[in-house]
Amino acid sequence: MSQLALEHKAINLGQGFPDYQPDSKLIGAVNKAMLEGHNQYPAMAGVPALRQAIANKVQTLYGHTYDEGTEVTVTSGASEALMISILAFVHPKDEVIVIEPVYDLYIPTITLAGGIPVVVPMQSPTNEVKRYSIDWERVRAAVNDNTRMLILNFPHNPTGINLTEEDLDALEQLVVDTGIIILSDEVYEHIVFNNETHRSLSSRPALANNAVVISSFGKTYHVTGWKVGYCCAPAYLSKELRKVHQFNVFTVPTPLQVGIAEYMEDPEPYLSLSKFYQRKHDYLFDGLATTKLQPIRSEGTFFLLADYSNISSLSETEFAYWLTKEIGVTTIPIAAFYEDPNSVQANNNLVRLCFAKDDETLDEAVERLRKL
Repeated sequence: MSQLALEHKAINLGQGFPDYQPDSKLIGAVNKAMLEGHNQYPAMAGVPALRQAIANKVQTLYGHTYDEGTEVTVTSGASEALMISILAFVHPKDEVIVIEPVYDLYIPTITLAGGIPVVVPMQSPTNEVKRYSIDWERVRAAVNDNTRMLILNFPHNPTGINLTEEDLDALEQLVVDTGIIILSDEVYEHIVFNNETHRSLSSRPALANNAVVISSFGKTYHVTGWKVGYCCAPAYLSKELRKVHQFNVFTVPTPLQVGIAEYMEDPEPYLSLSKFYQRKHDYLFDGLATTKLQPIRSEGTFFLLADYSNISSLSETEFAYWLTKEIGVTTIPIAAFYEDPNSVQANNNLVRLCFAKDDETLDEAVERLRKL
């Protein structure tokens, strides 16, 4: 879709990246690290100061203590953290449960590891309930003796829903009963709306002791191109995933780690991020409400969904192509996050829009969408 946007000079609200600069203090901290000589290999698992800053943040926000030496690993973005976790724990013919709509990295990596993806669909939005939801009974029913892992992603990309306390209760019971590993993709942990808080798996000891919890500085600090993320996991899991990390990338650029560690001394940038993105979410939502699209409020991430059933009977993929070519605004069809994008179940007349953009970009997109 991003390539299509370039070809048609469309405004790209599809791919999830900001079109504004990060804090100059962060850039200054990285530059300072370079000038001070932090340009050679760091420790394989990450610069100790950064691992300690991550452990401190998690302890403060979620109440769980990770040992920076054995339980925190800095990775080349959340993508590497996800890949090394799957490759470390999933062996040929192991089954891995994924929740559909499913972020596009999971299934190919499971397949690469020789595992078998087991897809459990969410309940789609209805006219009465404009929100996706998880049926935990269906998740439980998918677990068998071959199940190795359950992959979760909350706040959820692409649907924008977040976990509730009831969800954590159901998850906790599932782990107690089965002992399966949970891989928790929490890259949008600091982008949660409507005065809610992020419910990390780190906040429940029974979950944290069986989980790899992943996050991303790219999403948190508006530096998606830096590709710096991390995973927190108990030592017995971290020991294994580090074996893959060592021979995958070995380590992550030193000055970026040193600069981020210094920048993390002030928690305000990540503590205020939800408020920053809530305004952008509401700005785009209100703009879309003046068009024929029907926006759906998001609970987190920097995406929201819009229903186009008032406009077209095209499939989601066809509508997204048409919107880019004819209206000049690029979105992502939610069907792209389904195993079979052409199925009836995958097509609910929904597209995903990214609001991590300057107001001027959002204004121009809404102006074009008013032509619908």
